Amino acid sequence: MFPASPTRRTLLRGALGLGAATALTACGGGSTTARTSGDVTLSLWTHDPGYEDFFRKGIPEADRLTDFRYHLDVTRAGPADLVTKLLAQAVAGRGTPDAIGFEIGSFPRMLRGDIAPRLLHDLTPDIDAVPGLKDDLLPARLAPYSKDGRLYALDSDTPMVVYYYRDDLFSQWNLPTDTATWEEYAELGARVHKDHGASLCVVSTVGSDTGQVVQSFQMLLYQRGGAFFDADGNLVLDSPEAEETLRFLCEGLRTGFVIDISDYYGAAMQTALKTNKVVGLPMAIWYKNYGLIPNVPEQKGRWRVRGLPRFTKGGGITAALGGTGFGVVKDKANTEAAVDFLLNTWLTHEGQVRRFTETGYLPTRRSVYEDPQLNAAKDDFCGGQQLFRLYRSLLPDVPAFYQSPDQSILFDVLAGNLLRAYRGDVSPRQALKQTAADYRDQAGR
Repeated sequence: MFPASPTRRTLLRGALGLGAATALTACGGGSTTARTSGDVTLSLWTHDPGYEDFFRKGIPEADRLTDFRYHLDVTRAGPADLVTKLLAQAVAGRGTPDAIGFEIGSFPRMLRGDIAPRLLHDLTPDIDAVPGLKDDLLPARLAPYSKDGRLYALDSDTPMVVYYYRDDLFSQWNLPTDTATWEEYAELGARVHKDHGASLCVVSTVGSDTGQVVQSFQMLLYQRGGAFFDADGNLVLDSPEAEETLRFLCEGLRTGFVIDISDYYGAAMQTALKTNKVVGLPMAIWYKNYGLIPNVPEQKGRWRVRGLPRFTKGGGITAALGGTGFGVVKDKANTEAAVDFLLNTWLTHEGQVRRFTETGYLPTRRSVYEDPQLNAAKDDFCGGQQLFRLYRSLLPDVPAFYQSPDQSILFDVLAGNLLRAYRGDVSPRQALKQTAADYRDQAGR
């Protein structure tokens, strides 16, 4: 059992920088006398029904390991809407949830000013209180939900970026499956496009979805060793690594090695997959469940997964993309119960194993990667491949992803400049310099 967090009874109010001075309170209404045992109904907000299912199935284990008997009252909404509603209810002083899941791209709003420490329970002492847990958790997956060295949410995944490829077509076309570098892959991809009209890499170009446009670039940038922000939230995008990555994608678009698709999940991608226009692409491990299986279930057994080819000039063999961090609202009657519930479903060895087997999300604890059950599992969609063993081998290369409260500004200006570079309207260098200038002009730093 994980020890309970310290009881917190203080109702917190204060002025925060939300564009204007705004009174923000963590109070959810009613009594704030902390419940320390017995029946409790937790209010849980999430954007994904898969998380609701996971937590509901975890109630018996949480009942066994804690002094509480749990019930859940779940609210589902879009990721951005959840954060907007959370902040609005906190200002009103009522109606906040006990626990909430922050999609990684929505969490930066909590980093503005001192919103996170005023509104969310600091999980740092709870982690420190469990012997060995702090060292077992992957620092790369703590970074996105931390501020000033304090942790405010626990990630759902270690969403490694891997390379998916059609093994049947690679075999039919006599293509190597162990090409070592991206530069070699680009040469191979140009020949594949010329000979078969197929592409081995994808970028999203739907202008209205800035997240997907940015992610196409982000995956390879972080693999190469670049980043958007440093640990202090400073912009570090304009770098040699970023210029090299963007030039690589731009040249790939011109040779056909890279294909531009409106988005990774819709009709255009489905058509490209079904007609063998896309026979390989880098993407996060969860793309198998959310992109390939829904779009091309008939291709079961034909796909395989490998680590990313390296860049000749440096970097690793994976990156990370996505994630959802679950946090607890502080100073409520159910705060202690919510922390206990989260730790005893989300962070136990059994919970992390169950999360992977039920949702496909990778553990965030190093020790779980040694689990015999997970290492023996075979994936039917990928022809019986033992994917977890591959993921374990990639673990040392997973980079940290630091966020900024002004991240949405960067995504907006970067997406537009990426599209201009892809079209050849500006050079990669110009696109990055313009992005940095636009960001600093709008963010004021």
